[in-house]
Amino acid sequence: MLTKSSRTYCASLCVAALTACGSAPSPENLPPVKTGEAYQAQYRDPQTSGSEPVLMSEQMNAASCRPYLGLTGDGAGKGGALAAASLRGERLSRNDLIDVRIGEDDTFNGSYVVSRDGLLKLPFLPAVRAQGRSPSQIEADLAQFLVEDGFYTSAPRISVRVADYASVSVAVSGAVFEPHGVEIGGKSADQIDSARQAALGASTEARNLSAALRSAGGVRPDADLSAITLYRGGQKYQLDLTGVFQGRNMVDVMLLSGDEVVVPSRLCFQDGLMRPSPVSPPGVSLFMSNLTQPATSNASSAIGRSVREVPYGTRFMQAVFDTNCVGGVRATSAHRSALLFTRDPITGVSIVIERSIEDQLRRADRDDYDPYVLPGDSIACYDSGVTNVADVARVLGLVGVGPR
Repeated sequence: MLTKSSRTYCASLCVAALTACGSAPSPENLPPVKTGEAYQAQYRDPQTSGSEPVLMSEQMNAASCRPYLGLTGDGAGKGGALAAASLRGERLSRNDLIDVRIGEDDTFNGSYVVSRDGLLKLPFLPAVRAQGRSPSQIEADLAQFLVEDGFYTSAPRISVRVADYASVSVAVSGAVFEPHGVEIGGKSADQIDSARQAALGASTEARNLSAALRSAGGVRPDADLSAITLYRGGQKYQLDLTGVFQGRNMVDVMLLSGDEVVVPSRLCFQDGLMRPSPVSPPGVSLFMSNLTQPATSNASSAIGRSVREVPYGTRFMQAVFDTNCVGGVRATSAHRSALLFTRDPITGVSIVIERSIEDQLRRADRDDYDPYVLPGDSIACYDSGVTNVADVARVLGLVGVGPR
């Protein structure tokens, strides 16, 4: 029969054997992550020698980019400028509330709603096509009909003003994080400003192209902003939104119900798009796991609340700090590591990246191996080897046991 001291000695050997096994192998990935050919070059494994030039990730990302679809040889999107010019200004859509005034004529004066088929219907007059047209174009048609139908001998003074813009339903697809049909521009009853409605001349930015892109999760880092395509009424328009990241006013046209927006991809990761903008995701919701000890219940592990919001453009190590994976006693923190679970938005294939926190903090070329976090990413933090030794000892019953 073994004495207590013998059992302690045997258990100590078990601890030594278990803790000498080393760390778990690096995660396996289907995409070519190790060589920097995955979605981000920053996913690749850190170099252990100084043979490779530092800070190469941005150039590696750009090397796989296909040319901009919307830029001509002189670098200007001329086609996009022409399309934007034809779409600028107020554009009416179905369900918009319109105020029509024709002098003191009580027969025609009043408030009207653009019908589902996109027509403005006044009594005794032919229906006027309103969908996609400006108020001034409606005024011209009404003047023509009033004279042709004998109500006036010459064109009267006519005022057509928007009293309230309705929400519109548009489809957004391509290089956005959440491609789907979106409804933009709507207001709840408590947000309606009656004084502004009474003043006429309603205005809104909530029906703009940028609002639709953000409602679809924002543009992805591989998006080609020079050739965003808008399909409207059988017509195709190509718009250049690159100005939003170049300090210039971008093309931001009003959308109508039934519009379709397609964002093409350059099939590469563009570091320059990883910053807040009117067309970027409003932020990144990260799923996180940072448990010092395995949880015994959902309540103690805070299941359902382990989500952290960080600004768009946040890098992996910034998120690791934000999730409290760094700090404490230096000796017990030396072997901590963090894991990033992400997904290639082009292929849909998942990727797992693991980094040694201490190594990442101390290497000069950290930015080359510090990927940006994307919407829906998950982060897990592993504890140090010292904590692992304590866990093994607890399993073997060594805690509180002394030699006899």
